[in-house]
Amino acid sequence: MRLRTTLDQWLTLQEVDRSGSIQAAATRLNKSHTTLIYAIKKLEEQLDVSLVEVKGRRAVLTDDGKSLLRRASSMLEQAQELEVLSAQLSKGIESEITVSVDHLCCREWVYGPLAEFFSENKSTSVQVVETSLSGTTDAVLSEKSDIAIINFPITNYPAEAFGVVTMVPVVAEHHPLAGKDNLCLADLISETQIVIRDLGSQVTDDEANAGWLKSQQRLTVDNFDHAWRAVRAGLGFCRLPEHMLDAMHSNNLVRLSIEGANRYQVPVHITLPKGPKTGPAARKLYELLISEAGRRMTESSVENNMS
Repeated sequence: MRLRTTLDQWLTLQEVDRSGSIQAAATRLNKSHTTLIYAIKKLEEQLDVSLVEVKGRRAVLTDDGKSLLRRASSMLEQAQELEVLSAQLSKGIESEITVSVDHLCCREWVYGPLAEFFSENKSTSVQVVETSLSGTTDAVLSEKSDIAIINFPITNYPAEAFGVVTMVPVVAEHHPLAGKDNLCLADLISETQIVIRDLGSQVTDDEANAGWLKSQQRLTVDNFDHAWRAVRAGLGFCRLPEHMLDAMHSNNLVRLSIEGANRYQVPVHITLPKGPKTGPAARKLYELLISEAGRRMTESSVENNMS
């Protein structure tokens, strides 16, 4: 089917509606007054509909004109997005990038910069992949990720500080440990500990047992969401990220006081696994993540100094 109208004609009608007069619209579009009048008349003839009428000194759309322009607006937006997309693709911007995020990282640290990235970049899709323990290392060494948020830096991969995660031991309020004070590791041996499974391809004994307090019985789950639900159900105790507990408003959980093991902190870092081969879109997102991390950590430092 051959279209009788053009995008330029609809763009002219849209500008007349915005400007309130043909002369003002002509100025904004850098066209002559006569050219715009002809374009509108031509569009009306092609559609056999009256689109614009003059009231006083203003050019206003008729009801039919307003109805048609409402439908045309989305078409004009899509056409403009296509031009932006084409310009980005011509610059070699990636159509998709992968961001691997260690399960310890607070997800909110990633979502804010991602929202800003999407507002500026319409051509790149993003895959966010959660990793844990040796899986985090795999994501960097295999260079499958364009950006990797990891815990400890990996040899030969420069990394920047991204934050600090505090891990705290918790149980459900109805669990037997909830009513005990000044626990020691011996008190935990006979209790079930909930731990996170290492999802990496090459798992060492140290990584498989990370965070284990030598309990005789373990419940192993895939991620902290499962662990949190298992704790709430009273299945055992677990060390969970403090930011997760705050976000979940876990009022029915009790933080344990364990001698020498009340809490520990894990530094989180960010790196570019592909180094110099990193594409422009990935670098842009990386810069946004770094900027947000700097602001967040500065605010946290100020708050700690004031408290």
